[in-house]
Amino acid sequence: MIILLPNLSPPLTTTDLVVKYRQHLISSLPNNVSEDESNDDCFKFLMTIYLTDNTTAEEIKKAHATGYVYAAKYYPAGATTNSAAGVTDVKRTYGALRAMEECGMVLCIHSEVARPDVDIFDREDHFIDEVMTPLVKDFPNLRMVMEHVSTGRAVDYVTSGQAGPNVRASITPHHLLYNRNALLVGGVRPHMYCLPILKRETHRLALLAAATSGSGLFFAGTDSAPHPTAMKESSCGCAGVYNAHAAVELYAEAFESVGALDKLDDFLSKYGSDHYGLSRNRCKITLVKKGWTVPKKYKFGEDGETITPLRAGETVNWSIL
Repeated sequence: MIILLPNLSPPLTTTDLVVKYRQHLISSLPNNVSEDESNDDCFKFLMTIYLTDNTTAEEIKKAHATGYVYAAKYYPAGATTNSAAGVTDVKRTYGALRAMEECGMVLCIHSEVARPDVDIFDREDHFIDEVMTPLVKDFPNLRMVMEHVSTGRAVDYVTSGQAGPNVRASITPHHLLYNRNALLVGGVRPHMYCLPILKRETHRLALLAAATSGSGLFFAGTDSAPHPTAMKESSCGCAGVYNAHAAVELYAEAFESVGALDKLDDFLSKYGSDHYGLSRNRCKITLVKKGWTVPKKYKFGEDGETITPLRAGETVNWSIL
């Protein structure tokens, strides 16, 4: 199963656009792979709709009625790549959120404010105070995911009970493995630039402890962002780390680093499915402790473009058999 985010260009702000995108994805699957859950080689696409100030309750109900739009994604306007159409004031979404609460859709949240007066390293803290706290109070039955959290503050918020029983958080492999030195030491490294931005080592360790705790409050969310190399290596490079080529293997490295490989399976396949109310994936993979070198580039699209993956030209210590 894979949850697909809607911040494309143009963004998937309507059910009709989501349906069209899903049809494109299905038509692009290899012949030996299907979206039929009865097939062990299945790919189940969990679609999301892009939440805006103008998303109506009727649009939410229409999306939910498709049977395959499982969530709406909250992007604060200007907070990350392709978020210009995002939410400017959370209260403008309350009609849509009430409809989501009623029909059981999940709210996926990019948990940062985007005001210019807030330091980029403090955006998550401010979001918890300014947005999450009133959201949890006003919608106690709405299932939420604080996606790709990056700070010890977010970990404390979810684990302390302040977030209530219906809030979970996802964590990326790059936030588990790297701190902000990977972005800034020895020169600016654009392929390590993501939002939320990488933080101090103390935050990385807090995330790692949360991910490997077995609490069920945290689960995998890669936030893999396939931006062309030229767009990353530009005068105003876009945010996003591409990790889909080795996400499971990199999660294995992170869990192995603290002796918690026994917790990896649940983090990858159980906790997220449970929170979304989905049956757990029956498909299995086998990981082996065998290193391999990540290519420096992958082909991307049909115009000769490339994409630069996480750990390009370096070794990943685990392989999928």
